[in-house]
Amino acid sequence: MKEHYAEILRAIGEDLNRPGLKDTPARAAKAMEFLTRGYNQTIDEVVNDALFPSDSSEMIIVKDIELYSMCEHHLLPFIGKAHVAYIPTGKVVGLSKVARIVDMFARRLQIQEQLTVQIAETVKQVTGAEGVGVIIEAKHMCMMMRGVEKQNSVMKTSAMLGTFRDNQATRTEFLSLIR
Repeated sequence: MKEHYAEILRAIGEDLNRPGLKDTPARAAKAMEFLTRGYNQTIDEVVNDALFPSDSSEMIIVKDIELYSMCEHHLLPFIGKAHVAYIPTGKVVGLSKVARIVDMFARRLQIQEQLTVQIAETVKQVTGAEGVGVIIEAKHMCMMMRGVEKQNSVMKTSAMLGTFRDNQATRTEFLSLIR
């Protein structure tokens, strides 16, 4: 990857021997590995058996989970927050695991629409929840730094599964609690 970054820098007309760029190809390769580390994770590693028996059947929400991802179309960041809710049926997942699930999928080349669905489906699969709701709000550098250059635009996506899709009252409760 380091050699490819060096070639990109040469292709844009940069001098790789100037002091500020001497180690840039290696740093850029290391940064890209970090930004896409979700490819090297599995859901089993992320959850790490942190499922606990619970009699709760009330909505659980983890709100304002910051996320950093990379647009698969332009390789530019999108930055925002995720709100994840589920209604358990006999077991709950450790609180930090919800954020780790968000990170695992966000740290891959993505489109926000797919990221939202991946998180929802995975939380449902892991917990066996009666329903799952996920909303993501993010600013996309591909829209802010290039193209249309709209600085204040925010994209919102949602995925509603089970009772969050089928029951208007459940969806309304979720939406009111994340406001």
